[in-house]
Order: sequence, then structure tokens, then C-alpha cells
Amino acid sequence: MQTPASKDQGKDGWQNRPTGLPSGVPPPSVPLSFLGAAVFGLVACGLALAYSRGYVVSDPTNDHVVGAAHFAMLATLSMGVLGALHQFTPVITQRPLRSVRVSRATFVSWLFAAWLLPVGFMSQRESVVELGGGFATLAVCLLVFNIAPPLASKGKGPASVGLRLSVVGFVLTACFGVVYVIDRTRNWFDLNGHVVLAHACIGLLAWLGLTYISVSEKLWPMFMLAHVGGRHSSAWISIFAVFFGVTLLSPGLLFSLTWLALTGALLVLVGLCAHVYSLVTYLRHRRRALELHQWFVLTSSAWLLVAVVFAGAASAMVRHGDHRGVALVAASVSAFAGWLLVALVGHAYKIVPFIAWSALRSKGISRNVNGSALAFADLFNHTWSSFDFLVVNSAVAALSLGLVTTSSPLIGAGGLLLVITGLITGANLSWRTVRMYRGTVGAEIEVRPLAKLTHPATLRAKDASR
Repeated sequence: MQTPASKDQGKDGWQNRPTGLPSGVPPPSVPLSFLGAAVFGLVACGLALAYSRGYVVSDPTNDHVVGAAHFAMLATLSMGVLGALHQFTPVITQRPLRSVRVSRATFVSWLFAAWLLPVGFMSQRESVVELGGGFATLAVCLLVFNIAPPLASKGKGPASVGLRLSVVGFVLTACFGVVYVIDRTRNWFDLNGHVVLAHACIGLLAWLGLTYISVSEKLWPMFMLAHVGGRHSSAWISIFAVFFGVTLLSPGLLFSLTWLALTGALLVLVGLCAHVYSLVTYLRHRRRALELHQWFVLTSSAWLLVAVVFAGAASAMVRHGDHRGVALVAASVSAFAGWLLVALVGHAYKIVPFIAWSALRSKGISRNVNGSALAFADLFNHTWSSFDFLVVNSAVAALSLGLVTTSSPLIGAGGLLLVITGLITGANLSWRTVRMYRGTVGAEIEVRPLAKLTHPATLRAKDASR
């Protein structure tokens, strides 16, 4: 008997699924929709930062800055992470999502939310902000409904447990955001800097960061051909310490409880250090030479360490009333976002070619244009990917340094570099696949009339006419 999920997969799922691919993995259009939208979100984020660079220096909590930050957190990072979540949750748990249609509805809802909210903030139109908040709430509910069956399975590894906790972090982030939207019209509590920072901590660490930490524990061994024996306790420490650290850090910031915030911050620090140690362990056990993907991962971890240093310096200066602490807080948030962005771009050069390769194979394309067997590495230009590596790291460096020094030209330059990163990443990961797919479609269009003309019935009709 077919389950509802399997029926749904049969109706609108993946036809001609390549042999050997897990049956629970959704059709390529599901993760690629999220990842493609994340590219446009990154371009919008860069433009918004370049436009609001003056506001960033004078008032980091200004609506223009909040809008640019939401383009980064919602339209770029969350959009990309949601794509990875839809792709790898079935792989990690060995169970399919509840419904492909719900996945598509989640994408549409989140797309509206990710653009309406920042546009509403920047234009100061409360009706647009409220509409975006409604779409965000709908998207979160759809995701939880869709992802509950695989996450409720018996998977007990660190990746499975981490994904469960990250979805909890996603829900908490959304609930905090709903309160934020209500406050803009009701003003029922003081929405100042430390409250916004409490919200950012949940979103950056308990949702986005924890999802990346969890998924990376599955991807790093695969991409590096690294096998680590034993329990690998650093993975467990990183997941639990980050999650429970944020549950203390965010309330401590929200209610100005210094001792609680410091306790939570120390736990988060332990978790992030364990995450970096886990990466070092996989690098030591790798059976593949250092390549561009691993350089992306290493530099993203370097930005994580920079973010921790900025956060430590900011906490010390803010406690002593130094105004430079605000700039360091903003730089720390930027570096944390840079950690995730560099990792997202780097992993995209591994994940997107795999998904595109599977899509091409399902269309019967198994050969490259030169006749060789189609490989993942054939689907993007490696020179441009190396240039992309330099540009995205330069963007994070310019933004972080601009925020520390309160330099609007540097912030504007960082925003423009983010635009360039989005354009390079999107074009480089799509144009070869699109060209191969269009070439196949064109060949089919040309072959069909020829097949019709050489059909036996057609030839007999021609002979009779003669």
C-alpha cells in the first residue's frame, strides 16, 4: 500500500529518477528553487547595503539597515539553508519529506516573506511588513509540517539531532519576529539594540548556524573522503553547546541579565570551538588533496573566529560604556553572517553540480560536449569559482572592517562585492547546465520531424502518391 508521501511523489515527484539516487530525495526543482532565489537575495542584500551605508554608520538599528539585514538573513542565508534542508534531510534520516507540493508551497511562501519584510522595513510601510510576517509564519508552519516525519524517525546521529534542534531554533526565530512585527504597531516593549541582538543570536546561531553545523557533519566526510572512527564527540558537543548556549544567551540579552548572557556566550563558544575542532579532525583524516571547496570551508571557519573575537571585544567595551562597542557588535554579526555565507557559496559548488547532474541524467544526458562521461566538475568553470572565492571573502572583509571603523565607503564596497558574488555564483553554476539542457531539447525538436518523415507509413504514402 502506498503512503500519502509516496503517492504525492508519484504525482508530482521526480520522473526518471537516476539509478542509485535515494528515493526520498526530492526533485531537483525543489532545492534549486531555494538556492537560485538565494542568489537573487544576495544581489538585493548587496544593493541594500550599498544604498544604506550611511545609515549603517550613524544608526545600526535604522529601518534601512534592518531591511538590508533581513535581505541577508531571510532572502540569502535562510533561503539557501532551506534548500539544503530540503535536499539533505531525507539523505540524513533516510526518510522522505511529507510532500513535494508542500515543499513548493514553502518556497513560494518564504520567497514572499523574504522580500516583503525587508522592502517593508526600508520603505517604512507597516502593511507590507505585516503581510511579509504572515507569509513567514505560513512558511514556518509548512516546513514543520513537511519535515516532521523524517525528523521524527529513529535517527540518533549528531546530524539528525542537530537538525531537530535547528528547526526548533527556526520556530523560535519566527516567533520572535512576529513579536517584532507586532511591536512596530503596538510599541508594547522597548525595541532597542540589545533586543534586536537577542533576535539575531537565535537566527544566526540556533537556526542558521546549527543547521550548517549539523549538515556539515554529513557533508565533510563525503566531500573529503574522511572517515573518523569512534563516537566523534566534538560533533555532539558543538550541537548541544550551541543550542543550549543560545537558550541562555538570548534571554540574557533580552532582559539585560549579564550573568545569564555570559554563561550562554561561554557555552556557545565551547560549541563553536568544537565545530572547528571537528573540521580539523576531518581534514587530518581526509584522503583527498586540498581543493577549492576545502579552502572555502577553512576561510569560513576563519571568519567564525574573527566573529568570536569581535564579540568578545564588544562585550568588554559595551560594559564600560564605550561607544565603539556598538560598532564591534555590528562587525561581529557581519562576521558571523560571513562565516555562513562563505560556507554556503563553497558548498554550493559541490551541491548544485550534483543536483544539476542528477537532473541532466534524468533527461538522458550522460555525456559531456566532448563525448566524455558527464562529471560534476564539468558543470561550472573552475577559474570563475576561484575568482568567486576571492570576491566573497573580500566582501566579508570590507563589510567587517567598514563596520569596525565606521567607514561608509568600505561598507558600500562590501555591498557591491556581494552583488558581484551573487552574479558570479549564479551564472557560473547555471549556464553550462542550461546550455546542455537546451541543446538536448533542440536536438529532440530536430529529430522528431526527421523520425516522422522516415516512418514506414509516411514512406508508403509517398510511394503511393508517385
